[in-house]
Amino acid sequence: MELYKLSALDTIEKLKSKEISPLDCIDSLIGRIQKIDKDINALPTLCIERAKDHAKKIMEKEINQRGILCGLPITIKDLIDVSGVRCTSGSTIFKNRIAEKSDLLVENIESAGGIIYAMSNTPEFGAGANTFNEVFGKTLNPWDTSKSVAGSSGGAAAALVTGMAWLAHGSDFGGSLRNPASFCSVVGLRPSPGRVASTASGIIDQTLGVNGPMARNILDLALFFDAMIGESYKDPVSLPRPKETFLSHAKEKRKPLKVAISRDLGLPPVDPIIREKITDIGVDLEKNGIIVEEAHPDLAKAPFINQTLRAYSFYVNLKLQYINNRDSLKPEVIWNIEKGKYLSIDDLQKAQNGRVELYNNMQNFFDDYDLLLCPTTIVPPFPVDERYLKNCDGIKFSNYVEWLNIVSAITLTSSPALSLPCGFTDEGLPIGLQIVARYRNEGNLLSGAAFIEENINFQNSIPIDPLV
Repeated sequence: MELYKLSALDTIEKLKSKEISPLDCIDSLIGRIQKIDKDINALPTLCIERAKDHAKKIMEKEINQRGILCGLPITIKDLIDVSGVRCTSGSTIFKNRIAEKSDLLVENIESAGGIIYAMSNTPEFGAGANTFNEVFGKTLNPWDTSKSVAGSSGGAAAALVTGMAWLAHGSDFGGSLRNPASFCSVVGLRPSPGRVASTASGIIDQTLGVNGPMARNILDLALFFDAMIGESYKDPVSLPRPKETFLSHAKEKRKPLKVAISRDLGLPPVDPIIREKITDIGVDLEKNGIIVEEAHPDLAKAPFINQTLRAYSFYVNLKLQYINNRDSLKPEVIWNIEKGKYLSIDDLQKAQNGRVELYNNMQNFFDDYDLLLCPTTIVPPFPVDERYLKNCDGIKFSNYVEWLNIVSAITLTSSPALSLPCGFTDEGLPIGLQIVARYRNEGNLLSGAAFIEENINFQNSIPIDPLV
């Protein structure tokens, strides 16, 4: 079997036994990228020589000194700095920028034995749930190249599903990691704030944007998560590493006793196709002896809170670009910065107090349920030429983030959440199931998700060649 078809865990086992080397892994990915990426544009920036130099250094070490990734190649989303590599943030402002120093996140991944070989495509500054920018263009959905991969970790998801990556870094503010996982039929985890440390910038104690792992299945995801986590003085909200690995939790595949299921979290609209799939999953779980109840916490205030705090974050992080390079920014970014510019202190007070209410509603909800299940995205993949989803089930959206309420509401609660592939439409387009757990309870989340992955009668046959 070609290496790229193996799981990350199986590939690492071969690395540990020295049946293959990190250089073999890089060569396998190069061949796959040369064959595939011209059709989907997921990995526009490669750093192969840097990767090979790193691989050779790893190969000089004893196996037990190579870290848990043991020389496995990894992609990084083009919002995070990798030293010596072109890092653009998907913006023409930085189209020729070479990063001088790696982000703390990259340092930690490399310390765990990961080898960075590519930067994955992202919309400008990660804004927008459709992956396109003026530097590299659009990333196309491998299941149907006329469709979007969502965003903003769209390049990462597309690389995974086509075998151009075993593991991929993503980031998530309002669904930026979960949405592409849903649209591409891979797995993506938004962890609790602080689990994955990164270099401090902008709002030093922010807990809305997080970094997280993406993979083809739950066990691979848990492995990569273990490689990413850990406390650092460089990140003031970072958390200590737990005693038990998250991979050990995932391998247990514990059956949840009681789950809540919701077709819209009380935040419609949701496409009827998606609603039907979520209902079917509830039936399948009941057949497995799990108590399933239709329920969700009160998240009604989430849209206002999300748009307010998101706008504040954009203004803090991108004000200087707005002043100096406004003509180079896309309309959605300008809209978000200007919304932040005109916020009042009362707007922020109302949003912050409302977020506390949402947090308490969600965490108290888990007094009665092990997990909360709902859609990841409210529609299947939409046409790639649409900048964002304009309407759903008869309801029109007034801006580019309203269609993301079902994921951004979860962001506000600080609960960990992942997107798990759960089937396809009649047209062969992926559907994702969002699974949510109590704050800092990723162990329960991954274990329960692994059980669901194994028992909902869904076989995900990836990697695939793009369906052009």
